[in-house]
Amino acid sequence: MMKRRAVLATAPGAALLIAGCGTDDATEGLDPDKPYIALVSKGFQHQFWQAVQDGAEQAAEEFDVEITFEGPDSESEVAQQIDMLQTALDRDPDAIGFAALDSQASVPLMTEAQSRGIPVIAFDSGVDSDVPVTTASTDNLAAAALAAEHMVELIGGAGKIALVVHDQTSVTGVQRRDGFAEYIEQNAPDVEIVDIQYGAGDQLESTNIATAIIEGNPDLVGIYGANEGSAIGVINAVQELDRVGEIQIIGFDSGQAQIDAIRSGVMAGAITQNPVGIGYETVKAAVAAINGDDLPETIDTGFYWYDATNIDDTEIQAVLYE
Repeated sequence: MMKRRAVLATAPGAALLIAGCGTDDATEGLDPDKPYIALVSKGFQHQFWQAVQDGAEQAAEEFDVEITFEGPDSESEVAQQIDMLQTALDRDPDAIGFAALDSQASVPLMTEAQSRGIPVIAFDSGVDSDVPVTTASTDNLAAAALAAEHMVELIGGAGKIALVVHDQTSVTGVQRRDGFAEYIEQNAPDVEIVDIQYGAGDQLESTNIATAIIEGNPDLVGIYGANEGSAIGVINAVQELDRVGEIQIIGFDSGQAQIDAIRSGVMAGAITQNPVGIGYETVKAAVAAINGDDLPETIDTGFYWYDATNIDDTEIQAVLYE
């Protein structure tokens, strides 16, 4: 595939957008005269990634570029994601957007992209490499600390809590764990984290993990779920064990299940990112990189705490996805 021209102007265009789980013909039908940006996400199993894709599509239309948006079958499929990244590189795109499941596994391909002059935009999750020209993401350390602050308030500053995290290999997993745990350690001496487990962002696995934690700690007063799938798993476990009202649940991201749980009082609240903004800013940054513009090291796409008191506020509704 020949390199496409730089983006000369912002204009609404008929950018063809192909989403899926990665096929060799993903670029079929794309306009070869437009810049092409290949986006490889962490998956499609959560509504979060669908919202990220929506933002990417909005930017693609605004800047008149072609994009593909692909991801593995689940957020535990690191090898599948790396294969997708290799396939994206083989298409010789003008830029790549990449949300790493494993911050180290992609490093060799980052080096390959750099050697071929293909700028890389990291989104949602960074990589252990200097190759990406910028990272468009939430400040996950600060967001997790805010979740911990609310947890401390909800449990009255004392008691046993646990964490269900999606993984310990991605930057988001590590930072959402560490930001939460460090806040507790530094600010809540009477709060004890009795367990941290990893459910790969899978709802069923996270349900089983949360169930085991609760059964093993009958005096537990709070659980934090660090992404959409983790939080839904915690909700399921608390409901199935009839512990609603006894265990405070704090989640991350949104989606219909968490929104419903907050409205019904099962979940106390959650942190929402700005997934549409993440997708939009990734494509916008890729366009800038294609044009040779300077970019900041990071692009903070923002986060918010939401609960029953503010879930219907205009500012919160704008960043929730169902």
